[in-house]
Parts: sequence; structure tokens; C-alpha cells
Amino acid sequence: QLTMSLSSSTQGPKRSTECLESQELQTPSSFQDNPLQQLQLASQEVLEKAKKSGRSKCPRCNSSRMFYCYTCFVPVETVPTKDIPTVKLPLKIDIIKHPNETDGKSTAVHAKLLAPDDVTIYKYPCIPEYEEKRHEIALIFPGPNSVSVKDIAFHLQKYTKKGVYNSEDDCSKEPALKQAKLEPKEEKSPDECISSSRSEGTRLKKIIFIDSTWNQTNKIITDERLQGLLQIELKTRKTCFWRHQKGKPDTYLSTIEAIYYFLVDYHQEVLKENYKGQYDNLLFFFSFMYTLIKNAKCCAGKE
Repeated sequence: QLTMSLSSSTQGPKRSTECLESQELQTPSSFQDNPLQQLQLASQEVLEKAKKSGRSKCPRCNSSRMFYCYTCFVPVETVPTKDIPTVKLPLKIDIIKHPNETDGKSTAVHAKLLAPDDVTIYKYPCIPEYEEKRHEIALIFPGPNSVSVKDIAFHLQKYTKKGVYNSEDDCSKEPALKQAKLEPKEEKSPDECISSSRSEGTRLKKIIFIDSTWNQTNKIITDERLQGLLQIELKTRKTCFWRHQKGKPDTYLSTIEAIYYFLVDYHQEVLKENYKGQYDNLLFFFSFMYTLIKNAKCCAGKE
């Protein structure tokens, strides 16, 4: 469990505590190798205080937790909700958790804690029926049919409001050669599709993420309720997750990283707006734990 590992790293020998404190006093240059260092985050003082006081009770189930309860999706008593940032997202997010995914190890709860109005977590096989909404939903999952974030609006043109493929309004189909020569203005380009979609209010309204290890993913991705959805593949980025899956490349992201990077790309490439850190606080807990665990490993001589 995540809380167990955090507890042991924060309540360890005095030497570790002193080491952590000395590192906290060092200049930011000592954290040059921390890729999360440039995030525009709310003050994490509340987490520093909670770390020093140790585990606390969940206000709902009374379980002993560190920072937040990963089953009730609420902060513990030592972390007042008013001191946690709230992030407003440009669309809704559904997270489908594999039933065997350990709650305490999942970062999906971070999204629910920090964007409570826009994030819903489901435990598989209890998931919604998406068929009627296929024209406004996409699934984050790499594969042979996946498209890039910038092409979402372009490919959503294939779906009518009943969620059925519509060949008449297929913005991506190739025109006949003669037609292309005689009527070059009839065929919409991907950019024009994105522009028209933007003017309608971006058609994408919900994005789905799967929260599981890669070895568990197949059971969910092959579920008939997810078939036919537009699949999105993210740009390649390296994970900072401390629970890296053995034998998998470092481009396999944790759930909260995937959500964050998707939103940054969506903001820039679909909404066509400058990114100014609007979603950085989604990594509020993640970045704090990253530094905490990295420092603890360093003190233990593992790095």
C-alpha cells in the first residue's frame, strides 16, 4: 500500500529525518533532475504538516491513512479540504479501475480529490453504457487504430449523435481523384474540421482512462461497452512514478500523469490556447510524494 511505504519513509530512523530536512533546505538547483520542479503548484505546506504528524483518520470510514483516504476519495482529518487546490477541467473524465488494482497504489484518486466535479471513478465491471454518446467520447489507449490528440475533432466527425459511424459526414475520407481536382474546396481539411468543431463548442465532452497495470488492461479494453470508441494515443513522455512496472518501458505513465499530459495537449492542440499551468495542480499530491520518496531513497543510499 502506498500509505505504508510513505509511513515507513517518513517515520523511519532519525538519520533519515535529518537527511530529509537537510535536503529540504538545499537550493532548488539540487533538484535539477526533478522533472516536476517547474510545475505551478499551490502551497504544499498542508502536506508537509500532515507528513510530520503522521497518519490520520478518514472522516468517513475512520481508517488510518496518510494524506487522503483512497477508498472514500476524501482527505484525512489533518489535511483540510480548504487547503487542497481544486482544478476545473475542460471536459469530464471517467476512470475505470481494474478490480485487482490495489487502491492504495493507484494515483487515480488524485484526480478525484483535485477535480471532484469533473472526475468519476468506476470499478470494473460496473461501467456506464457509452454507445449513445460515442460522438462526444474518446478513450485513452495506445493501439493500431489510435489517433493523436490534435486529430480528435477530425475523427469524431465520423460519428453521428446516435454513436454510429456516418460515412456521409466523414471528414477524414479520401475524395475521389476526379472530385479532388474539380472540387478542391468541397473536402474539409483536418484543420477546418477542428476549427468548425471548435466553433460548435468542442465536440469532445468526455475522456475515459483505464486504471490498471498493463498486464490487467486486456480484460477491460476488450469489453463490448468500450468497442467502437475513438482511441487516443498520447505523446511519448517518461514517467516519474516510483512504482514502475517491472519489465515495462519508462514511457508507461501512471494514471494521474496520463490525465495531466492529455489535458495539457488538449488545451494547446484542440482548444488552441496557451498553456499557463491551469492543470498543474492535478499533480499536487503526486509531485509531493515523488520528492518525498526520492529523498527517502537517496538517504537510504539507493540512488
